[in-house]
Amino acid sequence: MVDIVLLGAPGAGKGTQAELLVQWFPLPRVSSGDLFRSAIAAGTGLGWQAKGYIDRGELVPDEVTINMVAERLAQPDCAKGVILDGFPRTVAQAEALDRVLAKMKRRVDVVIYIHVSPETLLRRLAGRWTCRQCGTVYHEAYSPEKVKGVCDVCGGKLYQRPDDTPETQKRRIEVYFAQTASLIEHYREKRLLVELDGEQDVATVQQGLRKAITAFVGTSAS
Repeated sequence: MVDIVLLGAPGAGKGTQAELLVQWFPLPRVSSGDLFRSAIAAGTGLGWQAKGYIDRGELVPDEVTINMVAERLAQPDCAKGVILDGFPRTVAQAEALDRVLAKMKRRVDVVIYIHVSPETLLRRLAGRWTCRQCGTVYHEAYSPEKVKGVCDVCGGKLYQRPDDTPETQKRRIEVYFAQTASLIEHYREKRLLVELDGEQDVATVQQGLRKAITAFVGTSAS
């Protein structure tokens, strides 16, 4: 069993890297952001609680986040390990994760922090637009749609989510660095942390991820 944590601010590229990683090391990707969006779409109590915080660019309270993640880790497809994307975000969440995994006789094997400067993060995040119909995401600078405001895939109308506006994204980035600095140090002290430069190209970052995982978990990653 192998449990991997990917850390990084919104826009650091964790999602892209996790998707590439599962092609090499086939474990379920558990994204706290995806769990929040699913719960919000389903209209669950936890989803409505999470929505208010997300729309303001603030971190969702630990209790709500931990309950969602613990529920997901208990599902059968996670029995052999997971790639955690976006969780934990605080030391309290990290300690809760340790308790959840300990009950399963598991532990975090390696934590990889993809570091990107605040300036680059804001540039990456503030131009995102999403299709209302199919959910495809575009970016004004990096991956624009062919026809302004129209989805290339389904022809749906594009919109900017409340949590994708420049003001909200700036707040999200500030909150992330303020509240997760102690988490980075927590994992550094536990000798589980590997830090990668997330401003390199996607392939180089992915190579670094695979090298780090192999170093910590050995041949089970090959």
